[in-house]
Amino acid sequence: MTQYSYQEILHLVGMPSQYLGTEPNRIAKQLDQVDLKMVLGFPDLYEIGTSHFGIQILYTILNARKDIAAERVYCPAEDMREILVEKKIPLLSLESSTPLEKFDIVGFSLLYELNYTNILTILRLSNIPFYSEQRKEHHPLIVGGGPCACNPAPVARMFDAIVFGDGEKVCLDMADVWLRCKREGSGTKREILEQWRKIEGVYVPSFFAEEKIRIAGSETVAVRPTLENYTRIDRAVATDLNEAVFPERPIVPFGKPVHDRLRIEVARGCSRGCRFCQAGMIYRPVRERSSAKLLGLADTCLNATGYEDISLLSLSTGDYTDIEGLLGGLMEKYGPRNIAVSLPSLRAGSLTRQLMEHIKKVRKTGFTIAPEAGSQRLRDVINKNIDQDQVFKTIEDAVEAGWKVIKLYFMIGLPTETEDDLFEIVRLIETARKLKGPKGGKIKINASFTTFIPKPHTPFQWEGQAPLEYSRETIDMLKDRLKGKGVQVKWQHPETSRIEGLFARGDRNLAGLLEKAWENGCRLDGWSDWFRYDIWEQSAEQTGIDIDFFTTRARDLSEPLPWDHMNSRVDKSFLAEERKKAFRQETTEDCRDGTCQNCGICDFDRIMPVIAEGPRLDSSQDTDRNGCENDPAETKQIMAVYSKTGKARHFGHLEMVNIFLRAMRRARIPLAYSGGFHPMPKVSFEDPLPLGMESMKERFFAVVAKDWDESELAETLDGMLPEGLRIAECASIESRKKVEKDRFSLYMVILRNGTFRRERHGQFESRREWIFVKTGKKGKTRDIDLKKVVDMIEIVGENRVLLKISAEPGNIVRPSDILKHVFDMDEKAIKGARVIKLDGRKDGDVQATGDQRF
Repeated sequence: MTQYSYQEILHLVGMPSQYLGTEPNRIAKQLDQVDLKMVLGFPDLYEIGTSHFGIQILYTILNARKDIAAERVYCPAEDMREILVEKKIPLLSLESSTPLEKFDIVGFSLLYELNYTNILTILRLSNIPFYSEQRKEHHPLIVGGGPCACNPAPVARMFDAIVFGDGEKVCLDMADVWLRCKREGSGTKREILEQWRKIEGVYVPSFFAEEKIRIAGSETVAVRPTLENYTRIDRAVATDLNEAVFPERPIVPFGKPVHDRLRIEVARGCSRGCRFCQAGMIYRPVRERSSAKLLGLADTCLNATGYEDISLLSLSTGDYTDIEGLLGGLMEKYGPRNIAVSLPSLRAGSLTRQLMEHIKKVRKTGFTIAPEAGSQRLRDVINKNIDQDQVFKTIEDAVEAGWKVIKLYFMIGLPTETEDDLFEIVRLIETARKLKGPKGGKIKINASFTTFIPKPHTPFQWEGQAPLEYSRETIDMLKDRLKGKGVQVKWQHPETSRIEGLFARGDRNLAGLLEKAWENGCRLDGWSDWFRYDIWEQSAEQTGIDIDFFTTRARDLSEPLPWDHMNSRVDKSFLAEERKKAFRQETTEDCRDGTCQNCGICDFDRIMPVIAEGPRLDSSQDTDRNGCENDPAETKQIMAVYSKTGKARHFGHLEMVNIFLRAMRRARIPLAYSGGFHPMPKVSFEDPLPLGMESMKERFFAVVAKDWDESELAETLDGMLPEGLRIAECASIESRKKVEKDRFSLYMVILRNGTFRRERHGQFESRREWIFVKTGKKGKTRDIDLKKVVDMIEIVGENRVLLKISAEPGNIVRPSDILKHVFDMDEKAIKGARVIKLDGRKDGDVQATGDQRF
C-alpha cells in the first residue's frame, strides 16, 4: 500500500498543526492489530470539530475496545484542500495518516445543515463515491449521526446508515454486528445493514423506497418502508448519564478551538418546552448527572488536560437541580488553582446573584441571556416562560456583580410576530443600556439576531419561515434603531438562515441540489467568509428546486412530512396541540416542577426524567482541594532550556506557549500567578521563533514555589509534551536580567529542492555593505545592512548553508531575510527550506541536524 504523509506539504498551509494528529490524549493504535478500523469525521474545520463533545464521547467508547481503532478526520481548510487535489494526495486520518478509503466504517457527525457540502469534500478527497448505491464492497460503510438525523432526508442517499439519538450504546452494538458478520457470516454490506436495522435508533435509508408525490403544485419525494417490521426509527435514549461513558481524557487540541476549555456535560435534555427549540424536544427527557459524580469527573479531566477553564454543558445549565452547590464546590476546589467556571447556556431567572458571585471568583467568564422575543405576548407564544422583570433582574444582578458587557440573543420571524413585537426588542435593549454599574459606570450591550427556522419535531414544524426580504428589512431596521447607543449588533445573514431552513425541512430531492452546489464551488457554508448564496440560488435553478416550497411555505397538518418515519418519541399530537396553544398565547408549565406535559417521551419504566438525587453539595463548606493551591507564599525563578524540532516546527509561538502551560498544569507544577482581572501564570518565553523554524535551544522562565525541585522538570514533563518538544535542562536563577544572552544565533538551512548559488555568496563576501529594506508589522520600513549583522555565511553542502547572525535586540534578521536578499530565493523555496536554530554556545555544532528529511 502506498504510504502517504502530509509532512511534505505542511509548510504550504495555514495553521499546519491541525493536521499533525499528535495532540495530548489522542489514541493511536496499530491498525493491523485490530479487527475493526473506524474513522470519526467531523464535516467542519479542526477548530470547530475538536470542540464537539459527541465526537469525544464516541472516540473514548470505541477506543476502549482492544479490537477496535477509532481515528479522526476533519474537513481541511481550503488551502489544504487545493494542495491535496493538486498533488493527488488523499485525505488522511490524523492518528495514523491512513487514507479514509482504507477504513471499514467512516462516521460523520451531522451537527449542522450547512456542513453538508463539507461531507462531499471529505468523500471526494477520499476517493469515496457520494451515494451509497455507487459504492462497492471494498468501500467503507458511511454512517451518520447527530441532531440533523431527526430529518436525514436531504442526505439520506449518501449514507448506508444513520443513528438517531444517543450514540453511546448504539455505536458498540453496530461495531459488534460488523465484527460478527465478518467473523461468522458473509460479511457483505447487505448482511450488515440487515442486522443494523434491528438496533434501536439505526436508520437504513436503502430500506425505504422513494415515491414521488405532488403537494401544493410541486413534486416532492416521500419514502415508503419496504420491510413490514421496519416502518419507523425510534430514537435511542441513554437513560442514565451517571452510568454512561464520559471522556475522562479528552483530546486537547492544538491552536485555538472555538471552545478552548474543559466541557463537562451536567445534564442532557430540557423540560422547559420552548416551542421553537428542536433540541428541547429531541433530547427529552431531562437526565442529570449527580453533583458528586461531576466533581469527580472535573478532577480527573483537569488532571488529564491542564485546562484553565471549565464549561458546564447543558441545554439550560441554570436549571440543573444542584447548580449552586456544584458551582460552589467547583470554585472552592479549583479557584485556588485559578481555574474559572463558565455557564454558557443560561435562562433569565436561573442566573442568580449567588451564582454570579461564584463565577467571578477567578474571572468573569461570559454568558448570554436569551429573551428570544421583545414582548411578553410573543414570549408566551413560543412558551419562553420568563417575564420582563426576570430579564431585567438578571441584567441588574450581573451589572451589580461587575459585568460591563451583557450579551442578549433574539430571534426574528417568529410565528405571529408583529411590528410592535420588534419595537419591544429595541425598547428592552435601550432600557438595559441605561442601567449603571455599582460606581455609575456605563455598560455595553451585545445584541445578536437570527432568523427563526421552524425545525422538524417542534410545534412550529408546520409553519413557514420568514421570507428573505422580510428578514433583511427587519435586521436593517433593528440595526438602524440601535445605532450609536452603546450597542453592538450582530446577526446571522438571512441568506444563511434560508439555506439552513431549506435543508432542515427538505426531502430527498435536495441531494441533487447539494451535489450541484458543491460542484459549483460551495464550500464551508457555515463560515460567513465562504458562504455563497448566489451559487446556491444558481444551483437550485439548475436542479429545479423551489427554495420557497421548503422554507416560506406553511404546511398543512395532514401533509406527510419528510421526517415522519423518524420517531423522536414526542407524540405528533402533542406538537399539534402545543401549536394550537401557541396561537392562543397559552403557556405550558415546566414538567420538572409541574404536572406531566404528556408529550409521550416517558414510559416511566425505562425512560423517565432523572433528577440528580442524593446529598447536595454545600458550597459554604470547604471541599478537598487535593493540595492544588497556586500563588505560593515563597517563590523562586527558574530557567528552562528546551528544543523544538521535527513536527513541533509547525506550532506557532502562542500555540507552543499554551502547550507548555497546560503540560505544566497537568504535571501540577506549583506556578505563581499574576493578579488582576485575569490571573496568568508567571511564565515568559524568549523571542518567538517563526512558524516552521526548528531550534535546538530555546529558553523560558517561570516563577514557582521555592521548595519545588526544578531538576525534576524534564522528567516531570516527559511524555506530556507532543512530539518534537523536549526539556533539555532547568535551573534556578537569581534574576532573568542577570542571565547572559547569546551574542549570536547559529542556523543550519537545508533546501528541499535546488542548491545555493555560490556566485551570490561570493558577491556578499566581497562587498562592504549589503542593504535591504525591512518592513515591520505596522508597515514601517527601515534600512538594514546585512554585513553588520551577519557574522558568517558558509555553504557546507550543495543544499546546506550555515548562518551566524548577530542577536542584538531591535535589529533582528531572520534566515529568511538572507535567503531572499543574499541568495535571491523566491517565497516558495524559502517556505520549503528546513531551518534549524542550533545551540549558539557551540559554534559550528551541526551534529544535531543529522540527515533528516522533511
